[in-house]
Amino acid sequence: MNALARKVEHFFCMRANYRIYCSWLACNVHVRDSHDYSHLLQKCWTRKTLKEIHAQIIIGGYEQNPFVAAKLIGKYELATSSMEDARKVFDQLPQTDIFLWNMIIQGYSKHGLYEAALSSYVRMRMAGFDVNQYTFSFVLKACGGAKGLKEGEVIHGHIVKSGFTSNVFVGNALVSFYGKCQEISSSREVFDKMLQKDIVSWNSMISAYVVNGLPIEALGLFHIMLNAETILPDKATLVGVLPACAQQLAVKEGLWIHSYIIKSCMQLDAALGSGLVSLYANIGHLETAKLIYDRVSDKNIVVWSSMIRAYGIHGHADEALRLYTQLLDNGLTPDSQMFCCLLSACSHAGMVSKGLDLFEKMESYGVEKRHEHYACMIDLYSRAGKIDKAIEFIRSMPIEAGKDAYGALLGACRRHNSIELAEEVAKRLMKLDPENAGRYLFLVKMYEDAGRYDDAARLRKTLRDKKIKRPVGFSAIEVDHTLHTFGVEDESYPSREQIFDTLHKLEMVMEHECIICSELTSN
Repeated sequence: MNALARKVEHFFCMRANYRIYCSWLACNVHVRDSHDYSHLLQKCWTRKTLKEIHAQIIIGGYEQNPFVAAKLIGKYELATSSMEDARKVFDQLPQTDIFLWNMIIQGYSKHGLYEAALSSYVRMRMAGFDVNQYTFSFVLKACGGAKGLKEGEVIHGHIVKSGFTSNVFVGNALVSFYGKCQEISSSREVFDKMLQKDIVSWNSMISAYVVNGLPIEALGLFHIMLNAETILPDKATLVGVLPACAQQLAVKEGLWIHSYIIKSCMQLDAALGSGLVSLYANIGHLETAKLIYDRVSDKNIVVWSSMIRAYGIHGHADEALRLYTQLLDNGLTPDSQMFCCLLSACSHAGMVSKGLDLFEKMESYGVEKRHEHYACMIDLYSRAGKIDKAIEFIRSMPIEAGKDAYGALLGACRRHNSIELAEEVAKRLMKLDPENAGRYLFLVKMYEDAGRYDDAARLRKTLRDKKIKRPVGFSAIEVDHTLHTFGVEDESYPSREQIFDTLHKLEMVMEHECIICSELTSN
């Protein structure tokens, strides 16, 4: 069913429910009990009818009934974009219970009002209410959304004191919270200590690794989960691990996931579709990515962005722009991520004027220009050889240029051999991103290319003195469904002695074969 058909069906459904409500009011002026209002609220999906039913509830004297109030609060949380009406219902109640408090905290967390959720939790504790597993789950979601590490750690303390450390529901919330706060070691520690794990536990930990830029760890945990055989991956597992497959070009795992989706008869929805499109685009199968895109039943803005990005990274900027035009014709509004994909496509194709036109149109769609968009524009000018324009653009930016912007300019300096400008840009980058060895090595390479070996040696010494480690290359191999990684000059692997012994034996065999071949040749 396409989006238009769903909207039509939803309209007629709401219209039918409204007619039921109106006929009920006409025939049932005197309400029998609170269950009648509960039944009506269950059928209500618009703010207008909800307000009318609320008015009838007040007239009937049921506004302070906890059962009816809970239904009203839940409906206001779903039907409105704020918590104002739900909070008014809650505040007018003479008595509340833990269920109602949980609804309020959950509602605030769902609407992104994280501070209000935390303050409600504090008020509830001060009022003397005993918390339960749902309370901790909802308030930890607020802490994670607000990146409130300290607040979440305090909640963790409350969990320990309340005896909920062994609760799988609370454990899952803690894993997710620490992952959102970029405390991945704490997230894994909680995960490992959980006595019981369900599919949500595994999904939360895998997603935490992916969000924190650790795709190898995510894939490794995914393999462990598959080997456990007691937990089967669900849709959320696949949605969570697909970005890791795309980032690491994990072809085998990606194909296995696609096969699993087909064999399990899962619907290829927007979440799965966008992940598969990105995977196939990254491993070079653009045609397959397009086939999957075409088969997605409910394309949302994320799916469109994935396909536009796929065209962009393969150098098909015209196709990316054509798809963007189709998106607008379908009545969808581009978001921040989509403009990044479009600007990147224009940059790689050298379409400066088109990229500038898109950049200037962002505000007309209500999209805020962020650091990543400015970085794309600088890259656009730089790749086209317009370094002066790029510098002028940086100076005219309404926000201070960040490491991404200067990083794009440094790349242009190397392409066009502008060492003096590169030195100035590198100095700024060393302040903005001091632990990134790649910035130093970029300039080292330029010095060496120009024959300035003393300057290159000086910069390498700076790296050693500051103990800044360069990115380490690694290899990965899968053995018995377990992903093993090996870093360059890494001797920390547990089976290193067996590996080196095997390599030594192979070298001896090769030497022996070479001697035999040499003797045969000489004869």
